[in-house]
Amino acid sequence: MRAIVGMAAAAVLVTAAPGTAHAGPPPWRKLTSFFVTPYAPHQNDVIRVLLHCPDESNHAIVGSTAFPLKGSWLAYREVGVGLSGRGFGRRGIIISRYAPPGHHEVYMKCVKVTIDKATHLRKVKVLGRASAPLFVREFRVKQYF
Repeated sequence: MRAIVGMAAAAVLVTAAPGTAHAGPPPWRKLTSFFVTPYAPHQNDVIRVLLHCPDESNHAIVGSTAFPLKGSWLAYREVGVGLSGRGFGRRGIIISRYAPPGHHEVYMKCVKVTIDKATHLRKVKVLGRASAPLFVREFRVKQYF
């Protein structure tokens, strides 16, 4: 029954304004969204990052203090994520065993990178930003048993 009512409402909307159909790209294509799962991983776990950037962007950069490498003095690490033609991207990122337990913030930047072929200089333009919370729990051996 709901499907019939929905189809009737869609038909009324389409026939009511024939000149205004699809004037441009849908508004969701210009939005920036970002999701990190799971929210509270242990040290030495893998998190999954799902994101959407505006259509103009061709790359995304995800960074946090929860991603340091072994032996590195840097507390903050950035990881690149490639995007599809529609601006969607996903990546698995390892939470380091050396990440300090507690609350961290994960930042994402949607960028458009253009390279000059003659001089090989890169120009990076930031098109969108987002952040998500992350809680890192202490490593426990019993999580594997």
